[in-house]
Amino acid sequence: MTAERRALAQRGRRLEYFTIGWNTLEGIIAVLAGAMAGSISLLGFGVDSFIEVSSGAALLWRMAVDADEQQRQRRERLTLRLVGVSFLLLSGYVCFEAIGDLFSRSAPASSRIGIALACVSLVVMPLLSRAKRQVGRALGSAAMQADATQTAFCSWLSGILLGGLLLNSAFGLWWADPVAALAMTPIIAKEGIQGLRGDPCCD
Repeated sequence: MTAERRALAQRGRRLEYFTIGWNTLEGIIAVLAGAMAGSISLLGFGVDSFIEVSSGAALLWRMAVDADEQQRQRRERLTLRLVGVSFLLLSGYVCFEAIGDLFSRSAPASSRIGIALACVSLVVMPLLSRAKRQVGRALGSAAMQADATQTAFCSWLSGILLGGLLLNSAFGLWWADPVAALAMTPIIAKEGIQGLRGDPCCD
């Protein structure tokens, strides 16, 4: 392995360590705030963050054998599939809970913590995604590029989450939260399907 590739692999590992740390903190805050406010969109966002943690851990596992092409390819495929299954399960959960909230007319409380978290995530996630994409392309890693795409999708989820929380907080539109959660489900499901197909979705 060349010195340049070793440096790229090391940068990739640093990005994944940051991803794990950030998403662990983000997930804890979102799940606690969502539970306190009764917000399915916040809960879904938090669980998505924890899945991103598992994705980051899987990428570190993949990066550990970057010098071995055969093992690298095997771990690429397995990583993509594991992440894909996780996202499909999450999309089903969020959809089920959101529909239940709409039928029961369950009104979540406003969450300033959730609004602040979504705003910060809208800044951090695009920058992290771009850095991962650059490393993934340079290494020729489909798994790394898929992880970059998932991080980019987090930006969309943050925007949807922010919209639902602001509508509920500012105008008392109780239905905005479950509708925002439902809007997240096709994005999350798409991530899962692409992972199962082994599609990095980044060309």
